[in-house]
Amino acid sequence: MRVKEIPLRRLVPGLIIGPATWLGPYIVASSLFLPAMLQQLDSAHKVQLVAMFSTLAMIVAAISNMVAGALSDKTKSRFGRRTPWLVGGAFAFMLAMIGSSLAPNVWTLLAAWMFGQVALNFIVAPMVAWLDMAPDSGRATASSAYGGLGMALGNNGFTIFGAMMLGSFRLGFVVFGIITFIGTLIAAAIVREPSNLDADDEAATPEVEEKKSLKEALAIFPAWRVGRDYYLALMGKLFQGVGNFAITRYLLYIMTDFMHKGTSATQSSIQLINLIMLVFGIAMGFLAGPFADKFKLLKLPVGFSTIFLAIGALAMFILRNDMGIMIYALMAGLGMGLWNSLDNLLNLEVVPDRNRVAFFLGVYNLGNTVTQALAPVLAAVVISFFGYSAIFIMSFVFAMIGGILILSIKSVKR
Repeated sequence: MRVKEIPLRRLVPGLIIGPATWLGPYIVASSLFLPAMLQQLDSAHKVQLVAMFSTLAMIVAAISNMVAGALSDKTKSRFGRRTPWLVGGAFAFMLAMIGSSLAPNVWTLLAAWMFGQVALNFIVAPMVAWLDMAPDSGRATASSAYGGLGMALGNNGFTIFGAMMLGSFRLGFVVFGIITFIGTLIAAAIVREPSNLDADDEAATPEVEEKKSLKEALAIFPAWRVGRDYYLALMGKLFQGVGNFAITRYLLYIMTDFMHKGTSATQSSIQLINLIMLVFGIAMGFLAGPFADKFKLLKLPVGFSTIFLAIGALAMFILRNDMGIMIYALMAGLGMGLWNSLDNLLNLEVVPDRNRVAFFLGVYNLGNTVTQALAPVLAAVVISFFGYSAIFIMSFVFAMIGGILILSIKSVKR
């Protein structure tokens, strides 16, 4: 069943503002404010606590993302399938960030953080399904708006300002939680998702619906022969995501404990990295989508983008100085800008069931939340045995495997 189309003049601004204002605050909170809070509450166990928070967050995110996608797929309202859930999720996420700012100990912080993970995924899963409402002639442009511009601003733009609040990180939780709620409201108002109250029910009778639900429960994911390319894209995103977040989630500790920078120098380095990555991300956001639409290129730029990330990780490992930081920022910025611009469209092309787009895109976009949780766990193990320098080799290996998996997709030729 084809969903109602939304004109690009409305969809593109919403797909920029929306992901920017959920991802940005989450990146700032998870990579800067949470590590700073844990360092304040229990400095002796900060690395292990980051890993513990990440492990539990990964489990909560995986479950809540699939639930949110499935619920929004079945929702009928005057505001469409997605909008009620993502607006409600944004409000709940704001409350979770306020709760985190007030946490007096690790366990209270953990409870607020887990609630925030649930809320966040009720934004992520429905919002990415907006891509399916783009006109056929502008789907790469819509994907580029979401991933290239929106996620570039979220991944890097907000971190520049978040680094300025390291000295008052409790207030930072509150400020960025409010930004998520307001930004999501603005995105929803711009997109103006059409009502789906008049949509036809897929089940004619309760008996049919019951049988259909049982079948879905028994086989929620298709067999490998049906969903091969979807699974390759999903695994590719997971490997690429771990390669990326293994570095970015420990960037604060890399600067302080590995490169032995002071507070001021750490803030400057983090701002420089994110400024460079932001510039490249925005550039790719403007260029990659229209270029892909014109030349019908999709798999190749997504697959090869991981090479740039891998080169950046090796530069940090070999040089271990400010020049290494610069090269990492340039290469990772170029690679992540290209990846973020087009990977959601690639996944949309290999979705195995068009009637469950939000579910499958939601699962795919667990790569943006689960890998942020999984990467610190794996990195903590690597740090414990080999030190901080081994993170960069880990990043290189995972990024390269991700690219190979993407290039193995068959249904998308180029």
